[in-house]
Amino acid sequence: MAKGVAPDQLEPSILVIFGITGDLSQRYLLPALYRLIKSGQLPKQTVILGISRRQVEIAGVINEDRLCANEADTECDPEILKDLRDRTTMFQMDLDDPAAYDALLEKLNDIETDKGICLNRLYYLSIPPKAYDTVVRLLGERGLNASCQHDNAVTRLLVEKPFGHDLRSAQELIAETARHFKEDQIYRIDHYMPKPAVLDLLNSRLNDPDLETIWNGEHIASIEIAAKETIGIEGRAEFYDPVGALRDFVQSHLVQILGMVVMARPTSLDSDHLHAVKEAGLEQITPVPADEVDNRALRGQYVGYRQEVGNPESITETFAAVTVYSQDGRWQGTPITMVTGKALNERVTRIAAKLKQPLASGETEIAWSSQGGNTYERVLLDAIKGDRTLFASSQEILASWQILQPVLDAWQQSDKGLVFYEPGSAGPQSESAKL
Repeated sequence: MAKGVAPDQLEPSILVIFGITGDLSQRYLLPALYRLIKSGQLPKQTVILGISRRQVEIAGVINEDRLCANEADTECDPEILKDLRDRTTMFQMDLDDPAAYDALLEKLNDIETDKGICLNRLYYLSIPPKAYDTVVRLLGERGLNASCQHDNAVTRLLVEKPFGHDLRSAQELIAETARHFKEDQIYRIDHYMPKPAVLDLLNSRLNDPDLETIWNGEHIASIEIAAKETIGIEGRAEFYDPVGALRDFVQSHLVQILGMVVMARPTSLDSDHLHAVKEAGLEQITPVPADEVDNRALRGQYVGYRQEVGNPESITETFAAVTVYSQDGRWQGTPITMVTGKALNERVTRIAAKLKQPLASGETEIAWSSQGGNTYERVLLDAIKGDRTLFASSQEILASWQILQPVLDAWQQSDKGLVFYEPGSAGPQSESAKL
């Protein structure tokens, strides 16, 4: 894993950011690059190529006010800001035009010729999901999925969630991507996996043999995996209202953590091994039966959300809780509940296991929690290094949709069971006792 790897040990790369002017890039990706330069972790030879449909200046894209809004003094270090801008080149292209990809390939070749070295290529798709298919297909068809022209190097595809909007679309997206990129080239980003709580759980499962002796349904009564936020949708109505909490957080983040909870004890942090045991664990989780959705899934919406999105009839959930079970003999009969919500009274990522019998020291639960952490730096470093450990595999994505598809189907049909809750509250807790 990339933690602790010196920058001079990382191979030089071109980070090609599709959608560099977009909200996600501006809020998370560019600030992460700034912090990596500031901490001396980004290799000196790293080049950033920003892709935009319209012509924009670098100073307008790398905006000081937005870039350093979360810094301690809300101001950028001028030398670090200059370094980031100097590394960045803008490239205007129509994402639907095949000829534009030929021009992009020529641009990448020119950069490598100018540098005098072969660079790994990382295509970061920070674009709306509806554009994925076209960009992936044209990258493949126009030869941008191959190595550089001068020598041998690696080409990787970094994809932001969501990975489809249901099981069928995920299957189609995975199949289309596989036509142009091999599985070991694909990095499906889950910025929750590098959260301290998740890494602590992984470390405990790997290194604490005492935990493993009680990490089963014989000793554990129930498990809760939670990702709670105090913020609302923050002006992202166009994205959020068609998606909702189940897709936005449960499918894309919490099922990944579920895989780490139920998997057999990993014997190493080898990426292939970890994905194999996670996939095997998720395959044992049974999809929520359609006739049990009302009893095993709860949805809520914070008061004021409909006005915020301009949709008075919206039944989109901003809170979701789903209880699942595993067929694995170690966990059979043990309820595992995934909970997420916006506009709640706390911000936390937490994995908690309630014990059937207290430990000798008196604890009644085992828990890992964290309240923040800048995870995009870790995502970028792992991608540059080529470490897929904390990225989602195709099988994991398909398993997550299979588990939740009956809930999605039921919730799309009507507003039955939708509970309203006040912003800043604990959410529809009074209803969750049935889970």
